[in-house]
Amino acid sequence: MIGAGNLTDITQFLLLGFSDFPRILTLLFVTFLLIYIATLTWNLSLIVLIRMDSHLHTPMYFFLSNLSFIDLCYVTSTVPKMLFNFFQEWQTISYVGCIVQNFFFSTLGLSESCLMTAMAYDRYAAICKPLLYSSIMSPTLCVHMVLGAYMAGLTASLLQLYTLLQLHFCGPNVIRHFFCDMPQLLHLSCTDTFFVQVLTAILTMVFGIGNVSVIIISYVSIVVSILKITSARGRSKAFNTCASHLTAVSLFYTSSIFVYLSSSSGASSSFDRFASVFYTVVIPMLNPLIYSLRNKEIKDAIKRLQKNACYFGHQL
Repeated sequence: MIGAGNLTDITQFLLLGFSDFPRILTLLFVTFLLIYIATLTWNLSLIVLIRMDSHLHTPMYFFLSNLSFIDLCYVTSTVPKMLFNFFQEWQTISYVGCIVQNFFFSTLGLSESCLMTAMAYDRYAAICKPLLYSSIMSPTLCVHMVLGAYMAGLTASLLQLYTLLQLHFCGPNVIRHFFCDMPQLLHLSCTDTFFVQVLTAILTMVFGIGNVSVIIISYVSIVVSILKITSARGRSKAFNTCASHLTAVSLFYTSSIFVYLSSSSGASSSFDRFASVFYTVVIPMLNPLIYSLRNKEIKDAIKRLQKNACYFGHQL
């Protein structure tokens, strides 16, 4: 039973994945496995480092630790199943498993979009309102903003889930992708998907255009404030505090918008699948690097952690 009196004939879907590239399957498997391990290791390490070092207990790193947590879950919603299917004769996923995967993937993606907007506001407050920053970005507000990001993503995904459960799938059941993405599911539905498409368009406007607008307004204000700084060193320092976030936002939105515009018909091409890898697999791996490589506070925290580890090692 799927919805109010609605049945589906499909009990499982066949994920095409990358099976149409048999000559490089082993190479792809090793590559994705290494990327997944690196993603888990780097994001988890960043979370632990932020938790352990009191110098990093600030709003910016509180948001960053939650971004790493979302990225951990985001990549885990698709990659383990993709890796498992690489050498299976029949790369199947159950109907329930497909719906659940789509739900978690959607929830985490939308939550990340909202969290990046919160991080943009944090950078705005830090650069444009430096004297009021501590009072504006209070611990209570930070927690509320993070919870709001999670709840917004969850609410929107529950709406999508409800409409998705009303659809009837009677065949074919081949998803030309490596995970259960919404455009491909709508393409396979035997019933009218107009309402689902309208809801998806509304959510895209609210989360996509809405969040991007807030981010753009925040960074326009940031640029204006930076240009007012007379010291070249001061301008460089102010810019460096938001460069990492701006890079991560640009990668996240440009890649996801490109993929969804090119695959809106549901007939995913090989190029669409490889392009999807970038925002579903590669970006969660890159985010901790983007925020860490040129970040002096992160480097100092690593040095303090190493120093403490050496100290305790000598004590033992």
